[in-house]
Amino acid sequence: MTAHSRRALILVLLAVLLAATRVHHFAAVPDASWTVFFLGGFYLRDWTRWAFPALMALAVLVDFLVITAQGLSFWQHYCISPAYWCLIPAHLVLWGGGAWLQRRYRGVELRSLALAAASLMVSVAACHLIAQGSFYWISASVADASLAGWWKNYSDWLPAYLGVSGLYVGLAAAFHAAVAQTARLGAASTDTTRR
Repeated sequence: MTAHSRRALILVLLAVLLAATRVHHFAAVPDASWTVFFLGGFYLRDWTRWAFPALMALAVLVDFLVITAQGLSFWQHYCISPAYWCLIPAHLVLWGGGAWLQRRYRGVELRSLALAAASLMVSVAACHLIAQGSFYWISASVADASLAGWWKNYSDWLPAYLGVSGLYVGLAAAFHAAVAQTARLGAASTDTTRR
């Protein structure tokens, strides 16, 4: 499989994961959107110019379809305010975290795992700061905004976002390691048969 085909397959898989889990934000299967953007940065860094906007457009489309399917107006929904558009830089932070990790990736090793954990934690915390902070301060949903109220909201929700993102990225890392190991074994087997 060529690098181009591999990236295309990854883009399709990420789009399916985003659409399948974003439909029900608080369902039994948690929303993987943040993971999708982090993994997009890691696997699709060279395609950022068009893959990131395509995944953002898909996220907005899913939100639109879910909200309007409930018989509600998209533009009058609780979650849609001027702050909604801050999801673009918030998700771009996640993409940047994945891209940062990809530039430092040297193969399946303990160092890469430590870098992945650190990059994910920092980018999720920053994404949450932008997404939650913009909603708290910009939308009309919070009546009596205060620094203490914002901090409580931020710190109450951060562990859940870290946990969900960590779970999905952990599963993706395990799958990545299995594929890399299979490729290594296949290459070693090919080398042995050539001798």
